[in-house]
Amino acid sequence: MTRIHATAIVDPRAELADDVEVGPYSLIGPDVRIGAGTWIGPHVVVSGPTVIGQRNRIFQFASIGAECQDKKYRGEPTRLEIGDDNTIREACTLHRGTVQDVGLTKVGSRNLLMVNTHLAHDVVVGNDTTIANNAAIAGHVKIGDFVIIGGNSGVHQFCHIGSYSMLGGGTTVYKDVPAFVMANGNPAEPRSMNFEGMKRKGWSAETIQALRKAYKVVFRDGLTLDAAYPLLEELAGVAPEVNIFIDSLRASTRGIIR
Repeated sequence: MTRIHATAIVDPRAELADDVEVGPYSLIGPDVRIGAGTWIGPHVVVSGPTVIGQRNRIFQFASIGAECQDKKYRGEPTRLEIGDDNTIREACTLHRGTVQDVGLTKVGSRNLLMVNTHLAHDVVVGNDTTIANNAAIAGHVKIGDFVIIGGNSGVHQFCHIGSYSMLGGGTTVYKDVPAFVMANGNPAEPRSMNFEGMKRKGWSAETIQALRKAYKVVFRDGLTLDAAYPLLEELAGVAPEVNIFIDSLRASTRGIIR
């Protein structure tokens, strides 16, 4: 049975699964769907159109699905979609998309958004990503899977943050960060790849060595990307994971950090 605190307000046009819990003084607006097992803490505001999946935990003072902070926005019915098993901590803000993009802000599954994370309009976050306290992700940013973004970091509009990459605390990103790359600074600079993290995931020494060589080809050998691609494709023949790195380079729209 849905457990809604007596002080919470849930619009009759919202759709909540039977076991959703809504804490004191929270507000659930119209055009909101919330999946089974999700817990909404106290003082949370969820605006629609928004879809929240199963077993999410959303803590106090979070604002989910509000209108975007974009002067071009004219009240179009854009959306926010959140997957399953996410933890969204205190004071996080997740805004809906804009029609200048595809009208959708999207968060995958099993992500941790720490205190005061901001996801702007049209952001896409993959799965199993951690975004630490006070990180600000600007509009149209694409973030892959298994990414770690350090506290107080900022990501400029339209940037891509590749899967398995890692940003140190206080990093400011103006260009794309390829997959696997560890970066920090203002502006962000590549430092290495997260080889220790690969070991902890049980990746083979052969795979790690191939990615180490791939990093050197792009960031140490002074080659253009066009010259680097044939060498990277040879390494992908040894370790298919290198294809993730190659794909993130080819997908870049703003140029990569160097």
